[in-house]
Amino acid sequence: MRKNMLGMNSVAIVVCLLCLLPVERATAQEGIKVFEPKSGAYSSTRIPALVLTKKGTLLAFAAGRIESASDWADMDLLVRRSEDGGNTWGPIQVVAERAGSKPTDNPTPIVGADGTIHLLYQRDYAYAYYTQSTDDGLTWSPAVNITPTFDAFKEDYDWKVLAPGPGHSIQLENGRLLVPVWLADSDKLKPHRSHRPSRIATIYSDDNGKTWQRGALVPDAEGFKNPSETMAVELPDGRVMLSIRNESEKRRKGVSYSKDGISDWTTPSYDEGLFEPICMSSILATPYKGTDYLLFLNPDSENIPKHPRQNLTLKVSADNGKTWPVEHVVNAGISGYSDLAIGPDGTIYCLFETKLNPKDSWSLVLKRLTLDKLVK
Repeated sequence: MRKNMLGMNSVAIVVCLLCLLPVERATAQEGIKVFEPKSGAYSSTRIPALVLTKKGTLLAFAAGRIESASDWADMDLLVRRSEDGGNTWGPIQVVAERAGSKPTDNPTPIVGADGTIHLLYQRDYAYAYYTQSTDDGLTWSPAVNITPTFDAFKEDYDWKVLAPGPGHSIQLENGRLLVPVWLADSDKLKPHRSHRPSRIATIYSDDNGKTWQRGALVPDAEGFKNPSETMAVELPDGRVMLSIRNESEKRRKGVSYSKDGISDWTTPSYDEGLFEPICMSSILATPYKGTDYLLFLNPDSENIPKHPRQNLTLKVSADNGKTWPVEHVVNAGISGYSDLAIGPDGTIYCLFETKLNPKDSWSLVLKRLTLDKLVK
């Protein structure tokens, strides 16, 4: 639905190719399955991340879950490449294999100004890693354990669970690589540790990924429960805004602001225009034809009983998120996590979790929209 709008050089290692999949082409309305369950391989594919490289290649990331769709299932971190705007996709590559019983999840890629693709992820919600690609996602450098960056938070918050992102993150205009992270102080001895209670923050690199530092924790706020999966955008005035998943009774997306993305975060408030189904969402800042837009994507199920993850909706703002006058339903059916990318021609790419029916396993589907048509 549309409403009226006024507005290193490390030695790279060749990732293994899981399987050669047949050529797939997108249909106009149904989109294309980029990842789907495969007999004998992955029983579920979840946790999308999507970026468009400087050379115009789409990189789609996912967690290939082995036994089930559970967050604690064994899983590998996967990527596929498309060099034609999502019409066809190359074979699945395993960027990071599960390590024993330690699953690999939460892909958080960044496209650097120099074309480098930076990628953070976690293992077993206990360890964080960083790798990079300098050839448009064909190969990836040996992973570096950056868990000590998260350990630096323990003086302020004794976390037992860590995770970056998930979904794409950003490089600021000043060159800083910025990654939202969340931490949970749950029982470390439990085999399936809880993701709550939780806090959020950012980590950052000012040397193009060589080293990583912690930022400040976002303040607690009364009634603002269990903030977790968070995404950042840089606003035209240089401030960084966080869009925050939370479990508050108000059921609205949380927001917090910082002048530099790492310090003096404002106390979280609520964006009255964005419903919170308690689900990861995606937000993207993009200048286009003289206007600075924010794009936001999540399952907007406010008007559906019990608020299931359904009715994936893209919203557009031309006033830094004060209002969201444009809405477009991307997928009316079952919809979960999602991520966004946009091309210089205004093509919007939406990668999201979906099922044809509730008993199906999760697949990741790509659909494309045109910003011109949304805001005309």
